[in-house]
Amino acid sequence: MKKNLIILTLLAGVVPTLLLGCEQDSTPLISTPEPVAVESAPPPTPGTETASGETGTLQIVANGEDFVRDGFTSKDGWKINFNHVYVNLAEVTAYQTDPPYNPESGSQLTAKQQVQLDGVKTVDLTATPENPSPVVAEVLAPAGQYNALSWKMVKGTEGPGAGYSLVMDGTAEKDGQTLPFVLKLDREMAFTCGEFVGDQRKGMVSPGSKGQLEATFHFDHLFGDAGAPADDELNVNALGFEPIAALASGDQVNLTRTELQQALSTADYQTLENLLPSLGHVGEGHCQESTSS
Repeated sequence: MKKNLIILTLLAGVVPTLLLGCEQDSTPLISTPEPVAVESAPPPTPGTETASGETGTLQIVANGEDFVRDGFTSKDGWKINFNHVYVNLAEVTAYQTDPPYNPESGSQLTAKQQVQLDGVKTVDLTATPENPSPVVAEVLAPAGQYNALSWKMVKGTEGPGAGYSLVMDGTAEKDGQTLPFVLKLDREMAFTCGEFVGDQRKGMVSPGSKGQLEATFHFDHLFGDAGAPADDELNVNALGFEPIAALASGDQVNLTRTELQQALSTADYQTLENLLPSLGHVGEGHCQESTSS
């Protein structure tokens, strides 16, 4: 009996203490810290992946298509062959976007991952049979589908493209006349493109393997294509080569963009300016172009 009395006395002292503790301590089991100001993360290092995880290799190429490699006939009958077509590419960036980027919708590009190349790359689009699409760069990249690509055409600082964003060097032939030409354009443009459109799907990078993206340039948009109907939208809008040939001096054409502006009719020069933004594609996929100068 005495032993039971001692136990009841102890319990009488402990229970109120437990109840008091429950009433006073309402702190959850997992505490939520107060918001802390966090500095913005630095931009991704050019040419490297933007996030950790499994990686592969992304190869980015530039393609002038058969129009540049093999030559073509303009809408007004000039057979054009290129010796060199130099483009200076900067800020080349591949993206994994969600939702998929549509350059024709006017929407913003939302990237989950991105890989950006460093520096300015000068590429000769004429390529060779062994290298039909010159490689701009190969970089490590997080695995996934790269369904958007952007780049800028900028004025080069050295080499054959120094001072210009685009240099076209070739010959044009018509009715027994052969006309060497060099056209040097300094207009800088920025292209943002959606998913590659072509016979093969591009942009897939699997862990430990190589994927490829392509910046494509459509020079038939400038001069037209005799292989297409005359009333095709391509030929209706194209400048053709005849207005360029008419500017020959000493049986050749060697002109800068400024000189073209002075020598061409106002309408023809404006046509050329309107066409330049249509150069950039991803295969047959379209791009949005914003002109910086």
